[in-house]
Amino acid sequence: MLKENEVNINTLLNQLDDITSVDLALQLSDLEDNEIQEICSKLSDKELANILEESEEKTQIRILDLLRNAKILNVFSYMSKDDIVDILGEIEIGKSKELINLMKDGKDKKIIEELLGYKDDSAGGIMTTEYIALKKDLSISQAIQKIKEIVSSSEVIETIFIKDNKKIIGITNLRDILIAPENSTLESITNKNFISVEPETDQEEVALLASKYDLNVIPVVNQNHVLLGIITIDDIIDVIQEEQTEDVLKMAGVDKEETIDSTVFQSIKMRLPWLIVNLATAFLASLTVKAFENIIAQVVALSAIMSIVTGMGGNAGTQTVSIIIRNIAMGKVELKDSLKLVIKEILLGIINGAFIGLLTGIIVALIYGNAYLGIIIFLAMIGNLVISGIFGILVPLILAKLKLDPALASSIFLTTATDVLGFFLFLSLAQVFLPKLI
Repeated sequence: MLKENEVNINTLLNQLDDITSVDLALQLSDLEDNEIQEICSKLSDKELANILEESEEKTQIRILDLLRNAKILNVFSYMSKDDIVDILGEIEIGKSKELINLMKDGKDKKIIEELLGYKDDSAGGIMTTEYIALKKDLSISQAIQKIKEIVSSSEVIETIFIKDNKKIIGITNLRDILIAPENSTLESITNKNFISVEPETDQEEVALLASKYDLNVIPVVNQNHVLLGIITIDDIIDVIQEEQTEDVLKMAGVDKEETIDSTVFQSIKMRLPWLIVNLATAFLASLTVKAFENIIAQVVALSAIMSIVTGMGGNAGTQTVSIIIRNIAMGKVELKDSLKLVIKEILLGIINGAFIGLLTGIIVALIYGNAYLGIIIFLAMIGNLVISGIFGILVPLILAKLKLDPALASSIFLTTATDVLGFFLFLSLAQVFLPKLI
């Protein structure tokens, strides 16, 4: 009888001509090394290149470990240089250098070495050098002929970059070239108002520009406006997905490098520091409660219901923080815009707090048979939702102003504020109404 993974490998072998590169890349991640090797032996170099481009980083490394260097270089010949650089940047340094040294095309080798010199999360690190750049004084007919000659080696053909000597002066698109009079020049149909970035620009800023101006491609230039490469929409989408995933994980105190395949030790190393920070903030809340322990001792019901106030404050604050962090990432909000936002959150806190507080207060009053408990939780709920709104706005904006990652620490400061101030407000109100509670 065949085991489950043996059925999968046989099925894959029979479906190689029909399955897409994306689906096959996903399937390979679940196979054993010998099975991956068998699949790869059935694929052409071009097909294997497509698989590598679609595979996750871990699968890419596994595939390369199973191939001879000569085979890898043949596969690389069908891949764009930015994808090659991404892979070389992830594999073991010794093997990466060995592959680069074995490259016969001196021009390609030089380009790859230059791309490897840029930071992974910079514009230079995600750009490709496979584009079409033409001289401004070419006639339309000459331009069309030139495009035909170089189109096979270009990743993007819809956007054509126009240059004066080495400097980029603008862009045009293939459609405009095809409909323009043949005797006119490229310069006559060039759009000289275009967005560009330098190679050191952070990839998050690149994604922001693409989203803001609805761009499919962004040129990367040096200080002299010489075109170094381009960033394509597929890489921009990858950046957006990566940055959003990173922000979500950071808000939970999880390192972006951690995956379900991380070892126990790796997970401990990445999670434990933030748990310790959270523990420190929890002690602050505990000390606040301790300051009112004589009040709690006299009215035991307080201990059962005070967590409702802090819990709702934390939830409301998380809503605000999530919206603010998202808008910070999109470049739509800064600290100088905070006054209007704070006023709005105060109003939201009062309205939402009053509604939730009234509902909670009625239930608490009925359960404990004391209307004053209901009044306390009503007032405390309004106060803590106002607090959560204010901190939910200001904490991420202040962190961003200080050049710190707002997604990384906002939740910790917010939780501290809603817990400490929520407990303090609730128990202070309880102290005021104490004669009515006993």
